[in-house]
Amino acid sequence: MVDFDDPITLANNLLSTPIGRAQGLYDKKEIFAARLRFSFVFHSTEHKGSIDFAGADPLMNKTRDISVIGTGDFFMTRGIATLMADAFQGEVYFRLRVDIELYECY
Repeated sequence: MVDFDDPITLANNLLSTPIGRAQGLYDKKEIFAARLRFSFVFHSTEHKGSIDFAGADPLMNKTRDISVIGTGDFFMTRGIATLMADAFQGEVYFRLRVDIELYECY
């Protein structure tokens, strides 16, 4: 199990100003059935709140879709996030590209 607390940026440049933090757990039980549970916690002037993600992470797939639930400024939103591995460094460190599609559920 891996616990992480990493910056969220809008650009691929590692020196970009963070707009929030990605915090959560990655449970790599086996390569075909890993599980993700994490949140994007926003602290920018544009947004406050969090977007929570949960789902399976089949590592062999190039893209993975997981469910999304919002809080704070994103209250009552639901959606789907598509995860793509953007860069790897060794076996543990990686960078994800996350495309999020949110739907309001009032």
